[in-house]
Amino acid sequence: MIEALKVISHNFKYADCHSFIWHLPSGTGSAEAEAALMESLKFNSEDDSGPEKGELCKWVQRSDGGIELVHRHAVKSVTWHVKGDYFSSVCPAGSTQAVLVHQLSKRASQNPFRKNRGRVQRVAFHPTKPFFYVATQNHVRVYNLAKQALAKKLLGGSGAITSIAVHPSGDHIIVGAEDKRLGWYDLDLSDKPYRALRYHNYALRGVAFHRTYPLFASCSDDATVHVFHGMVYSDLMSNPLIVPVKVLRGHDITDFSGVLDVAFHPTQPWLFSAGADTNICLFNN
Repeated sequence: MIEALKVISHNFKYADCHSFIWHLPSGTGSAEAEAALMESLKFNSEDDSGPEKGELCKWVQRSDGGIELVHRHAVKSVTWHVKGDYFSSVCPAGSTQAVLVHQLSKRASQNPFRKNRGRVQRVAFHPTKPFFYVATQNHVRVYNLAKQALAKKLLGGSGAITSIAVHPSGDHIIVGAEDKRLGWYDLDLSDKPYRALRYHNYALRGVAFHRTYPLFASCSDDATVHVFHGMVYSDLMSNPLIVPVKVLRGHDITDFSGVLDVAFHPTQPWLFSAGADTNICLFNN
């Protein structure tokens, strides 16, 4: 079963499996870019044992040139910062170590929170500011990493939160939940959803914004992916324009689970979906 799917860039990908995160070259970049990437992934560590006492996780050099991060607990999701050096992993069973932030260039990991208020579901980075979004089952907390303080607390709906995505502007977020609803939040407007969209028949499992196109998508256990047009205007007096565009089907329901995650290509209007049927689908225009 494929639990998480993220498209990072043209020449880099990751896979998470149980308590491991693998960073692997994708082989889709130019020869020069691939060579530079392989060089950046090299460091001296081949000990593939688990983290030692006091270690948050262990960085291990793979024989194929990639990097493996060994965690103490099962990894549910991985989220990258838009600049590509920092990424965060979520291990819901990790209690005080449920959220870890890693820096690829320094091969370093840190625990930003002494304790987590609730079971952490997903996290996200602000694209330009030092804000960090932590989604638990009932709330989304926005932390200012520079000030090391809580900046805002958003209220969830009637169902447990399952997913979160941040708009490229950083002023809006979408949240998926088990009550079949997708909530669009305007961070400058309220701590409650500006719009609540219900187009799925079962719980939502993943949501995503496109970096450059005014598109966002949601996926659900009903084995469908819904694509929306979501235009955000620079005029603060104008509300976002949200229009349903397309319903995509390509997965089968397996063990009561459908599409578990969704991700847009960084530059192309392409959409990837990962299903419980062990398939990854690519939808293009």
